[in-house]
Amino acid sequence: MKDKINLADITIRTELIPGDIGHITYLHGYLYQKEYNYGINFEAYVAKGLAEFWEHYDQSMDRVWVCEHDHNIVGFLLLMHRETAAQLRYFILDPGYRGIGLGKKLMGLYMDFLKKNRYTHSYLWTTKELFAAAHLYTSHGFTLAEEKESEAFGKKVTEQRYDLVLDYEL
Repeated sequence: MKDKINLADITIRTELIPGDIGHITYLHGYLYQKEYNYGINFEAYVAKGLAEFWEHYDQSMDRVWVCEHDHNIVGFLLLMHRETAAQLRYFILDPGYRGIGLGKKLMGLYMDFLKKNRYTHSYLWTTKELFAAAHLYTSHGFTLAEEKESEAFGKKVTEQRYDLVLDYEL
């Protein structure tokens, strides 16, 4: 699919519509089970987090990026405000759309929104086995801040927290 698809073929919208929360939850549950053997606990975790996002959604402080191709969701990322910090959550790309620059595009949009809203701190949680994701985060200035062992997703994983501090010139 990558040979036929390029970044210009994908539209990115910044509002949620009915079906998005369920689809993003499904996509996480399905892909993380298939690729990393995560259990249903992970899908439930995503569902709870997306519901929390919607319950506290503030369009001036929060943002989603929903990537679509041929009316199908092929990627997703959100920025959720946490008091004075921004949390990067639920970054996912359909395997057929990896390697075309979509991940870099989404990270660029995330960073632009972060800076536009003058957030001074951003963080995210991931797991150690997501090497490509970690590389993308560190290439945008995030640094590994914490690691902890967990079985929260139906198997043993090392959860990792990455932090980014932004300093604005006055």
